[in-house]
Amino acid sequence: MTSTITPALHAEDLDRLLSVVRLIGRLDTGSVLTSAMPLLGDDERTALARHTAFAHAAVLVFPETLDGLAAQLSRHGLEVGAPKSSVVVRDRLSRRYSVPAARLDVVILRAPVANRAGRRCEVEIFALVTPPDLRHVAEQERRHDRESHLALTVAPADPVVVRGSRATLRAHLSPDGGGYNGHEDATVLYFRDPRPTAADRHRLELICAGHHPDLLAAHRRESAPATALLHLLTGAWATRAIATAAELRLPDHLVTTPGLPGLAAATGADPDSLARLLRYLTALGVVRPSGSGHELTDLGTLLRSDVEGSMRALALMYGGPFYRSFAGLTEAVRTGEESYAKVFGAHHFAHMAADPGLAELFHESMAAGGAMFTEAARVLDLSAARVVVDVAGGNGELLSRVLTAHPHLHGVLMDRPHALAAAEPTLAPVADRCALVPGDFTESVPTTGDVYLLSRVLHDWDDQRCQAILATCFRDMPDHAELVVLERLLPESQTEDLAVPWDIHMLCNTGGRERTESRYRALLAEAGFDLFETHPLPLDAHLLRARKRRSR
Repeated sequence: MTSTITPALHAEDLDRLLSVVRLIGRLDTGSVLTSAMPLLGDDERTALARHTAFAHAAVLVFPETLDGLAAQLSRHGLEVGAPKSSVVVRDRLSRRYSVPAARLDVVILRAPVANRAGRRCEVEIFALVTPPDLRHVAEQERRHDRESHLALTVAPADPVVVRGSRATLRAHLSPDGGGYNGHEDATVLYFRDPRPTAADRHRLELICAGHHPDLLAAHRRESAPATALLHLLTGAWATRAIATAAELRLPDHLVTTPGLPGLAAATGADPDSLARLLRYLTALGVVRPSGSGHELTDLGTLLRSDVEGSMRALALMYGGPFYRSFAGLTEAVRTGEESYAKVFGAHHFAHMAADPGLAELFHESMAAGGAMFTEAARVLDLSAARVVVDVAGGNGELLSRVLTAHPHLHGVLMDRPHALAAAEPTLAPVADRCALVPGDFTESVPTTGDVYLLSRVLHDWDDQRCQAILATCFRDMPDHAELVVLERLLPESQTEDLAVPWDIHMLCNTGGRERTESRYRALLAEAGFDLFETHPLPLDAHLLRARKRRSR
């Protein structure tokens, strides 16, 4: 009589498992990195391959019992060791299907398999014991294959190497949970490819020996879309909290009065509410605990009113008028019209010109771009120039730095009368080399310059008005003169850059827009200029140099 042995694995799961074994034979560390992150640069790939190694490929299978599973795998050339409990996958399945973790029996089995380079890797088999009441879990997991992945081991598990490896993966892949497996003393961080057409094994695991609780907590937070969205939704709160600190002159008072009682008295604030604000500012990185009180961080120092490069006025603008106008973004997107005029009853510039206090605050906030002005003055070769004209130069901050850096130059600041009045104190140290000329750049610009500056002017206007401004400059500039444009450039591809949110800011507050380098090149060309050089500046700004086209 012949006995029948019921296999632990169904044929479908066995086929899935063997396909993973064949996959391992086609891979090594380099090909895993290339497959998972096709846009990873060669230098980053080489560095990452130096600190990580392809460890295994994993698959989740669903035996009804563990009895006979090792023997079945052995018949297919897979020699597994003793099973170990899987805490991480068990907990992921528990959360995903709302099944108590205690009801899930998940083990890890590993079998050695050679990779493409002939080096030892493993196939990692997660086995969920699947009684009839858990068959729905098996059906869903087979269909979506959520636990299959390729794994890299970080060696050595130095904290700096671990954080650097995670940061590199994070730049290309989305966090997808993780955990600490106490049975193996290893922290595992999962990543997934967000592309809908991702290749097989579209998840990647980073295995780090030891326990890394802070890194794991950050990774888990970033893995939760709802948490990430809440952080984004509270961005307006951060703006107002920083503006409130600026309004209370809290950063100024913190220099001499770090303790809460003294701060509350100096700012005229309720002590308990001020303590809550300080806690939020600590979370934002503006202040940090120090002794029995708080002290400013580098970020917070920029909010002092008495430091070089102070951004206090900018905080007041962004937490004040611009904050109010931004509430009209929906209507601006629907109509294509600025929301500032609808909120305040007049265009941005007309409204500020009619309010001397607000106009002064605006000009002070524009001076917060001092870092870009200093670098612009440094990189510009003005040795052959004699006169620099700053067109619509506001309070003269840029022109002041240019004249200070180049003592042989004379300057001309052209703007509306109220702006020129605000510029007099800024330009006082170079007043003997600078003329203040009232004017409107839509009508004319001075004709005596060798270099003309347009700093953060064009982004205030739509393409049609920009064409009019550039046409005026072309008409009135001498043929030998150079046009220098300072603007933030939208990236040609979507990346993290200050120009991206600033573009929405311009939509709301001036009706203007940020532009790509290619768009500025086209605008300049339509007006008769050739863009011949672009130079990066601090604060994600750029300096664009253009000359009149000789053949025009």
